[in-house]
Amino acid sequence: MKGRTIILDDLNGIEAAALLVDGQLDDLLVDAADAPRPGAIYRGICDRPLKGQGGMMLRLPEGGTAFLRSAKGLRPGQPMLVQVTGYADDGKAVPVTDRVLFKSRYAIVTPGKPGLNISRQITDDEQRDALLGVANAAFEADGETGLILRSSCAYASEVDITEDIIAMQDLAAAIMAEADGTEPEALTDGDGPHTLAWREWVIPAEVVTEPGGFARLGVLDQIDDIARPKITLAEGTMYVEATRALVAVDVNTGGDTSPAAALKVNLAAARVLPRALRLRGFGGQIAVDFAPMSKAHRKQVEQSLRAAFRADAVETSLVGWTTMGLFELQRKRERLPWKGLPA
Repeated sequence: MKGRTIILDDLNGIEAAALLVDGQLDDLLVDAADAPRPGAIYRGICDRPLKGQGGMMLRLPEGGTAFLRSAKGLRPGQPMLVQVTGYADDGKAVPVTDRVLFKSRYAIVTPGKPGLNISRQITDDEQRDALLGVANAAFEADGETGLILRSSCAYASEVDITEDIIAMQDLAAAIMAEADGTEPEALTDGDGPHTLAWREWVIPAEVVTEPGGFARLGVLDQIDDIARPKITLAEGTMYVEATRALVAVDVNTGGDTSPAAALKVNLAAARVLPRALRLRGFGGQIAVDFAPMSKAHRKQVEQSLRAAFRADAVETSLVGWTTMGLFELQRKRERLPWKGLPA
């Protein structure tokens, strides 16, 4: 199977979407049965400040709790709009931000951040000018709300972009009007896997929507591999395992232990690491123990890592090397860790 294929299906009744690139599973989105989705918007009620952490705990509907990192200027009992930024660890509050965004396939509306911006990934001046004209015609600037046109606009018609801008601006106006109230309330649910696939997987692809697509196209067989920590590379092996504190990655050569072999397997591991983390839903702190190599080769490996993560959709910070020779990364927890097929 050549090219890109998007499959919208379910896993034992749980909504899911898969992206195949040349027949290989490249991304997998699975709905969370009982957790707030990233992107969901709530009216939360400030509960109590956490002075040691500088944050604020908020009450959510149905007894839920959220954590906002900055409590500056907030007081207990105050209502505010917040947006879920990721999944919470077991026993912890839902992470939220007060910088609410309304994000769709082509447009992002930004209350509180006025201005009109176009993705830097669109570099053609004529196309940027055309998009600017579309935005000015469709977006009603009020001095308080901004608009960002995403890189996906490069593949879209003016009609589709215009409709997206209007829909997001109308949604933003409706939700922002619900900021005041004495009780916590869920205002949007956040996007499920099928909508996320439409929103984020924008490069042209064949789309399969008939039930049973995962089984017919071999997705289920490839999903089985996600539960295994071992990843076989042509140059050696890589193990990716999550602990409660961090994600540990171990890279090893095969029988050849020469410096050249170590560099080859480390470069190979750097190229596939984003996909390995993405499919397993791993985030937080990540420590990579590369195969032993000289410090002169570290720059090549780091360059390969940066190139690989630049194309990854999940926000990841490459922190750098430790004194023990590990490479550290910090990755946003916007997916649930893979725990096998839903029962």
